[in-house]
Amino acid sequence: MIESLTLLRPLWFLAVPLVAALALRAAWRSAPLGDWAKAVDPALMALHARRGAVLGGRRQANLAAALAAGILALALTGPAMERPEAATFRNLDATVIVLDLSRSVTDGGRFKEARQAAEAVAEAAGTRSVALLIYGGDAYTAVSPTTDREAISTTLFALDADTVPDRGTHPERGLALARRTLDEANVVAADVVLITDGDGIGQAAEREAAAIRAKGWQLHGLFVPAAKALPPGAPATDRAALDRLSAAGGGRAADIDGPQAVLDRVGASTAQHLAAGGYGVLAFADLGRWLLLLALVPVLLLFRRSA
Repeated sequence: MIESLTLLRPLWFLAVPLVAALALRAAWRSAPLGDWAKAVDPALMALHARRGAVLGGRRQANLAAALAAGILALALTGPAMERPEAATFRNLDATVIVLDLSRSVTDGGRFKEARQAAEAVAEAAGTRSVALLIYGGDAYTAVSPTTDREAISTTLFALDADTVPDRGTHPERGLALARRTLDEANVVAADVVLITDGDGIGQAAEREAAAIRAKGWQLHGLFVPAAKALPPGAPATDRAALDRLSAAGGGRAADIDGPQAVLDRVGASTAQHLAAGGYGVLAFADLGRWLLLLALVPVLLLFRRSA
């Protein structure tokens, strides 16, 4: 039961020790009359006390108020449980694979592993829809968003160096196509995974990464290192550029030989993706409202009539 709880607003936990400290002060240090003893002349206070006109306060009331404040602080942390129907929102959560088919990747000796990494990303997405985009000098949709993993595997197997007719490498065009694809599908939460050797990444690609992040989506990168010497004049691989691009897109970067960091992010539950995108109310049932009802119990003690 405890393991299934999620805190939607964990920073409110910082208020709990503050409330506890105030409760201790109220219970043990506050005088029954509060600051009235300092504000009123001692002789006048003694006269009123002899006449029965002074009624001391109750420390129990201070404790009740502190307890109510503590429960309110816990309620504001947003303890929540994932809704059973959260999986039905999978159409709002998608994954887009953007695969580099420029010559430096297809002729670099690791193209087979790059395709296998793309397939691993598709599998990690679970039941969510996945789109496959390819780019070189221009970008194209190889597979529209689908839950058919067989279609993606078949298409990946058929890709080669001649699939994209346009020479060159323009990752910003692949990312722009990914953004348009998600926009047209009205996707709320999404992971865009760029599989590339880092060539061609520049300011235009970083602007697209920032635009993806601004939508509430995440851009991850999987680096394809060269396994053999490229012909003279061929572009060099650039892992640092891919790292910067992933950071600009709010995601992770990893090597195709160790992609687990990216696969974990892609494989997170739909509820986690929706919550990260600010749509936690769709995926989690906030239990804080019931704690608010519990806080009414000590509050009622504050209205107890005294003689």
